[in-house]
Amino acid sequence: MALPSFNWWGKGSHKGTPVVVTMENPNWSMVELEAPSESDFQTSTVTQEKARGKNAKQLTWVLLLKAHRAAGCLTSVASTLFSLGSTVRRRVISGRTDNNDSTPSTENKTVKTRFYNCIKAFLWLSLLLLGFEIAAYFKGWHFGAPKLQLQYIFTAPFGVRDLFDGLYTRWVLIRVGYLAPPLQFLANVCIILFIVQSLDRLVLCLGCFWIRFKKIKPIPKEDAIIDLEENGFFPMVLVQIPMCNEKEVYQQSIAAVCNLDWPKSKILIQVLDDSDEPATQLLIKEEVHKWQQDGARIVYRHRVIRDGYKAGNLKSGMSYGYVKEYEFVAIFDADFQPAPDFLKRTIPHFKDNEDVGLVQARWSFVNKDENLLTRLQNVNLSFHFEVEQQVNGVFINFFGFNGTAGVWRIKALEESGGWLERTTVEDMDIAVRAHLHGWKFVFLNDVECQCELPESYEAYRKQQHRWHSGPMQLFRLCLPDIIRAKISMWKKFNMIFLFFLLRKLILPFYSFTLFCIILPMTMFIPEAELPAWVVCYIPATMSLLNILPTPKSFPFIVPYLLFENTMSVTKFNAMISGLFQLGSAYEWVVTKKSGRSSEGDLVSLVKKETKQQRGESERNLDETKTNILREQKSRQKKHNRMYTKELALAFLLLTASARSLLSAQGIHFYFLLFQGISFLLVGLDLIGEQVL
Repeated sequence: MALPSFNWWGKGSHKGTPVVVTMENPNWSMVELEAPSESDFQTSTVTQEKARGKNAKQLTWVLLLKAHRAAGCLTSVASTLFSLGSTVRRRVISGRTDNNDSTPSTENKTVKTRFYNCIKAFLWLSLLLLGFEIAAYFKGWHFGAPKLQLQYIFTAPFGVRDLFDGLYTRWVLIRVGYLAPPLQFLANVCIILFIVQSLDRLVLCLGCFWIRFKKIKPIPKEDAIIDLEENGFFPMVLVQIPMCNEKEVYQQSIAAVCNLDWPKSKILIQVLDDSDEPATQLLIKEEVHKWQQDGARIVYRHRVIRDGYKAGNLKSGMSYGYVKEYEFVAIFDADFQPAPDFLKRTIPHFKDNEDVGLVQARWSFVNKDENLLTRLQNVNLSFHFEVEQQVNGVFINFFGFNGTAGVWRIKALEESGGWLERTTVEDMDIAVRAHLHGWKFVFLNDVECQCELPESYEAYRKQQHRWHSGPMQLFRLCLPDIIRAKISMWKKFNMIFLFFLLRKLILPFYSFTLFCIILPMTMFIPEAELPAWVVCYIPATMSLLNILPTPKSFPFIVPYLLFENTMSVTKFNAMISGLFQLGSAYEWVVTKKSGRSSEGDLVSLVKKETKQQRGESERNLDETKTNILREQKSRQKKHNRMYTKELALAFLLLTASARSLLSAQGIHFYFLLFQGISFLLVGLDLIGEQVL
């Protein structure tokens, strides 16, 4: 069959000619179609124009909508800036600083004053030099490199144009001959320490990657699990809850421990209360009595004299005669809530491992998204547990005990000398002594224990001061014992250089010295230089490695980098206090809690209780509400305050950033600018909980 043939004559060069379509086929008839008329083309054109108009209107509405959203964002930003400005204004007018803080301080007043005076001296010197450099800039001394300045000085004709040129010439010569060499030497030392510490951090990250790649984790022996699940063999466990004036969190910690899935005849709970507030003591006693009536084996112990702080409290709990009946002791701070299966997941690791003295679980945080401060703490502590603790636990069986959420073999505690009150880091102290006696540690990254992060900068600052002064105290005390210990040279090197010097001393030293002192000074003494890779690239890489365990926190990588440098002031001050045994190194201030974790804990308890217990729980909830109202009233008396050292360093860094503009140092300028703003925000106490 032949295919049809089509003949087409359209409107083109033959305008007005009709269109005829001819289809040739034996079985088909010829059909003639008339071409569209002029009116049809006009209608089509009008339709197209209407469509274009409709699309234009739609585009206009889209643009208007986006403009409305942009205006809303600008309004929100303006409102936020206005609110921030009002807060800063009220804070400055109130004049409350850490110098007139009425709460217990962790810092020695003399040391605090001297340290602050040194920072102020640097600040005034930088302001003087900035004025000098600006004047020189407008008089023509604006060369891109220090070498050009020297070339100008040495090639200029004898004599100077005026007194200022003579003074500035002498200043440049003093910089070159006397100030730049020692500053450059100190910068090079800090750069070397920085590189060594960065390599240590990189090795830890590679170790963590290897653990994940090989899926390495401590696994208890099968017969240990069989003993628990099938044979019903449960060892005797003592549980200690040390607390002091922590009325915000005592209920949930006691409730969580009393709900541990362990035979009641095989467990005893000690509530070790060091509170000096009679109302708090009464509340804790009533809570313990309620659980005693419910059948829990729980006792209340109170010390009148609070000697040795937490170490003395734990030591007193271990001094009772009935402790000899128990094989293990689990320790939980007042804001920790272990899961019901905590003991069943930790105790089996001791079975047939007689050299294991400690099993440590990791922490998880119920308020990690409360504010920017808690988010940044979550990044820091997640790296500590996921990388540092896990890698050290897997490869060398040693790490610092975290003071809570861990189970000790009582024999290991006794052989290591028990709890000692000689430092404020009793947990690290007992871990070091136990390691020197040959005991091994196990870290369980998959066993978590919920707790709270400090939500105010004041509480976090005091906590960090204690955490960084204590290790230096301990290092001075333990160094002779480490040297004399009968352990391998590798373990001695790891404990002295890596555990103490590199991670506890060198890190805060170079962070503060390099980024807060040397870098600003190099702006005024440009003959001493810091490479851009030291200022930007390596810190950014290290921050990226730190944030890997918490990928959701990646948007906070820049604030994390800046905040860690900001905290180096507190850590450096604490390190100096502990190293030289200054008064503030031996002072213990309990970290304030907010009790935010109580809601979920109380809900989970309500589901497990009987009807009678539910009635008691309702009364407890009423008591909790009353306590919250009391706490809110007491919070009204609290105030945010300004921190003088941080503010002084903020102005020092901002002054140095202004000086860097004169020499067009881009990366240095941006780093100093944002780091100065970070110090300013922290100094005005705008990063954590806002009370007033």
